Amino acid sequence: MIDAALVLAALVDVRVNVSPDYEQGMACALLAALVLPLRRHLPLAAFLLTIPSALFTDAVFAPLAALYTLSSLDHRRSLLALCGLLYAVSDFLPWRWWELRADSFAADDLGIAPVAYSVAWATAPVFLGQLVQARRELSLRLAEISEAREHERLLTAQSVLSSERAQLAREMHDVVAHQVSLIAVQAGALQVGTRDEETRQAAATIRRLSVQTLEELRHMVSVLRAAGSRPTELTPQPSLADLRRLVDTSGIEAELRADLPGTLPPPVQRAVYRTVQEALTNVRKHAPGATATIGLRREGGTVRVTVTNTAPTRPALPLPGAHHGLIGLRQRAELLGGTVTTGPTADGGYELRLELPTDAGRQ
Repeated sequence: MIDAALVLAALVDVRVNVSPDYEQGMACALLAALVLPLRRHLPLAAFLLTIPSALFTDAVFAPLAALYTLSSLDHRRSLLALCGLLYAVSDFLPWRWWELRADSFAADDLGIAPVAYSVAWATAPVFLGQLVQARRELSLRLAEISEAREHERLLTAQSVLSSERAQLAREMHDVVAHQVSLIAVQAGALQVGTRDEETRQAAATIRRLSVQTLEELRHMVSVLRAAGSRPTELTPQPSLADLRRLVDTSGIEAELRADLPGTLPPPVQRAVYRTVQEALTNVRKHAPGATATIGLRREGGTVRVTVTNTAPTRPALPLPGAHHGLIGLRQRAELLGGTVTTGPTADGGYELRLELPTDAGRQ
């Protein structure tokens, strides 16, 4: 609808400002009006095709619309200045300038006012297009900031939850499980040492219940140590099979090089997924325009994950944050007996490296 409205307005401009007897000018003006639908896909070509209308006729609506669209889409300031100058010169030259002699120019035609008028008409769509472009980019960056802050808030909550669960798992393993083990040992000794049948049966029952309690405690400890990535275990947890979708939807150009078996323990798979997720989030936040490479491989009994990004191509906005992302990754890795190391690369990029034992979570 916008394209149709612009073409219609340009045709009205042609009808008002171009004489039907002037065939060459009418052809140039009609061409300028009809190429306006191409301005978003081929902005520079569309603008150049509208210039003859400003050069040979007084129909300038199409060149101004094409110049505005070019300014709102292109970041090259020198090109925009050159295009604005080209339009100003085309608009300033008198109509049918090739038929005029040097002594036929009126004094008013060469004064400051006509020049200023042409320059103003040329700079207005350029400045307006740049303003629209800046507003659009600012909206995108604000959306990125909101998304990053929400993601960081979730990671902070997950990190706190993981720490609390790890502390609870240690307490259960070091205190409760130890005391229940002593109860089982004492009940077994009583079962063997007593001669009273009723006492022996009671001791056997206590020992059996103690062993069952120990099994339940071990299961709960393993669940607590493996959890922390989500507030609840009711939803499916991510695994290595979900990495491809994570990389494809990360919003950055990333290459995944994976050579890991799908039989790794679920806690290890979740730790790998969360590490890659956090690393890609940091690339998007702190290295705009950078590309990333994700490498996953197994060497003996160790899983090695590296996420490397190139140097950013544009400056990053200073985003607010609590800096808990890498801390949470290190805590998760330590709970599984692994390590997380980070640091800059020689080419100005950044690298995150995760190492985990392949049997983590099976203890």
